Amino acid sequence: MKIAERIEVDPNICHGKPRIAGTRIMVEQVLDLLAAGISIAEITSEEYFPDISKEDVLACIAFANKFLKGEEIHVYEPEVSSQTPA
Repeated sequence: MKIAERIEVDPNICHGKPRIAGTRIMVEQVLDLLAAGISIAEITSEEYFPDISKEDVLACIAFANKFLKGEEIHVYEPEVSSQTPA
């Protein structure tokens, strides 16, 4: 299945995780690099993934954004006991 022309999901490739079309570079790998402060220019350089483009990296961000928009986030806050210990 192709998502946004640049992201593919195939159960037989990369364990079905979303990846950049035509590669085995998973969306999560690109997002991990971005989260670590690596720039798009560095990600697309020889040091990381020279076979992908800036547009591929932006597609990873767009994919994550689209995915999260459909999710509900529930915050769990444990109950605080009002009794004081004896």
